[in-house]
Amino acid sequence: MAEIVSFRKDADRVDGLLLRSLRDGVLRLVLNDPPANALSNALLEALLAELEKAEADLDVRVVVIASTGSVFSAGHDLKELTAHRIDEDRGAAFFEKSFRLCADLMLKIAHLPKPVIAEVDGLATAAGCQLVASCDLAICTDTSTFCTPGVNIGLFCSTPMVAVTRAAHRKQAMEMLLTGETIDASTAKDFGLVNRIVPKQYLAQVVSKYAAVIAGKSPLILKIGKQAFYRQLELPVEAAYDYAAKVMVETMLTQDAQEGIGAFLGKRKPEWKGE
Repeated sequence: MAEIVSFRKDADRVDGLLLRSLRDGVLRLVLNDPPANALSNALLEALLAELEKAEADLDVRVVVIASTGSVFSAGHDLKELTAHRIDEDRGAAFFEKSFRLCADLMLKIAHLPKPVIAEVDGLATAAGCQLVASCDLAICTDTSTFCTPGVNIGLFCSTPMVAVTRAAHRKQAMEMLLTGETIDASTAKDFGLVNRIVPKQYLAQVVSKYAAVIAGKSPLILKIGKQAFYRQLELPVEAAYDYAAKVMVETMLTQDAQEGIGAFLGKRKPEWKGE
């Protein structure tokens, strides 16, 4: 049964925003603020805190981010943001805090030495789409939809753009950003936002299978591989090959590489040491 994670936001107690469960190395973090599952500052802080704990927890091998209700996430809480327009600075400080929190969360996902899978059932819009794009893998139902609609309300989706343009093809990402139109699951897969589309009744099963397969790998090799994946993307192709070759040498010298190759040659299951 999922544990309800509680957090404090200033002096107010925020209960049940995030459900947490850990089983067989897979940590499930479920957004639990329907109907919108908006990324309020409290929910952003909750997710950040859980990911920070997961980074140090040796029992966590893979993280899954899912949601309750028919909306995966509607993005930033516009009511929360709008309420601060009456502040002396017209909300500038609060807006800065909110967008910084969101950026910190997306960077934490990228820098987390453990794979993160988005389990998407429903609408993922604006920063909710950004969250999906930031995860290492994304699996969605065939009725899920995606959009970056900021342009429709006089607010270009500039921060979601960072993740979306790194996940989707350039022109498709620009199409989403300029039109603000909603795309279906099939189009999202064509664009590169998601890996797989499955019927709703099989979503949790398929995600659990992916997570279990990944959780069975060496945590050290996953850490090295994920870090190298994102690092080489930032480099020109020749520099990327130089960097990747050095990573391969360093990886070959680990005990887990020695064990893995030995197990393969000996036709047995490897016993990972994390070294």
